[in-house]
Amino acid sequence: MASKTFAFVSLGCPKNLVDSERMLGKLAQDGYTLVPEADGADVVVVNTCGFIEPARQESLAVIKEMLALKEAGRLGHVVVAGCLAQRKQDSLLQELPQVDQVAGVFGREHITEVVDRALSQNQEQRSLFRPAPVKAQADTARLRITPRHYAYLKISEGCDRLCTFCAIPGMRGKHVTKPIEEIIREATELAGDGVRELILVAQDTTYYGTDLYGRVRLAELLRELEKIDGIEWIRILYAYPIHFTDELIDVLAGSHRIIPYLDLPLQHINDRLLKRMQRRVNRSQTEELLARLRSAISNLALRTTFIVGFPGETEAEFEELLDFVQATRFERVGVFPYSYEPDTPATRLDGHLPEEVKQERRNRLMEMQQQIALEWSARQVGRQLDVIVDGPDPEFPQHVLARTHADAPDIDCLARVKGKQLRAGDIVRIKVTAADGYDLVGRAVGPVR
Repeated sequence: MASKTFAFVSLGCPKNLVDSERMLGKLAQDGYTLVPEADGADVVVVNTCGFIEPARQESLAVIKEMLALKEAGRLGHVVVAGCLAQRKQDSLLQELPQVDQVAGVFGREHITEVVDRALSQNQEQRSLFRPAPVKAQADTARLRITPRHYAYLKISEGCDRLCTFCAIPGMRGKHVTKPIEEIIREATELAGDGVRELILVAQDTTYYGTDLYGRVRLAELLRELEKIDGIEWIRILYAYPIHFTDELIDVLAGSHRIIPYLDLPLQHINDRLLKRMQRRVNRSQTEELLARLRSAISNLALRTTFIVGFPGETEAEFEELLDFVQATRFERVGVFPYSYEPDTPATRLDGHLPEEVKQERRNRLMEMQQQIALEWSARQVGRQLDVIVDGPDPEFPQHVLARTHADAPDIDCLARVKGKQLRAGDIVRIKVTAADGYDLVGRAVGPVR
């Protein structure tokens, strides 16, 4: 009998993508055949995002697109998994009764039985939700969606931060550290599968180890990851601006494999708003940390994110944020208008702002940051930088698309590189010959490694 076919749609952040890859691996191991399109498949699994309203709307739009295919007889069944499913639970089935099965975030290990139930048209149990695990789940045996040369590695799950604007703890549970030896096992498996750039993700990477070991142990983890043959670049995302010990900064500064890039979500700089957000860090502490990092780590590229239009944010407090960004000159910045999230403490705060005010502030901050980013790109012209090749340039022959240390996949910029016989995963030194807006243009000048 021919195996059943399934399609898969993965939405949301890299942490969700790791869950998707684990579910893909489970289904493939259990005899399902992955197909590239939902049109014609026996079943589709949509791994959703439920973080903020735009992400929820995107997830709902994809689900409805899949249901339309099902209604037209071109798709067998629809399974919805992940954060939106966790957040809405059985109300999602009431809202969209044509969905066959719903599985929450921690139902991923049971995805095969969920898909089996969908195919058998089991109407008795149409949802599966599990409590957040007390131990971190293993992420081995993944069927990876990313290109072969880079992968995301989840080092912990959940979050203890309880920021007033954030719904993640309600969806993902409390912080649970994955043991060092388990992470090394996963990283070694990924290296054996061709991974050269390892991207560490968590809800809060700098908190790593606290619950399991009684103290932060990110520095020790990084030292162990550096020893793995085949891993050339280690990139760190989602580093909360607390728990940067001298030991951690020394490891970041002294490593040849941990690239000088940090994703450090700050959200704001005004002390009153930071307190309303319950960030547990103030402006002076943030500025001290940034100075320590810049001083210790040469050529550091800092990425951060800010929320504008948070309840009660005055024009003066927004101007303070503008001035801070102008003075600090982050290499990479993302800006989000505050999103009203049901069941979060921020909904009960006074001073909610009109959408047009939030959008106007976002635009002003992004315009300022655009100039800073363009100036950074222009300063790279004439320099030599190492890049990792992502693949051929579809627009220009004899060129490839690559990324510098300052560029994480999908969220940052690109370098268009001229060079012979360069393949995805190659790391090569280039000379930057021009800046093309945010992106760089260059030619290969060094040996490929």
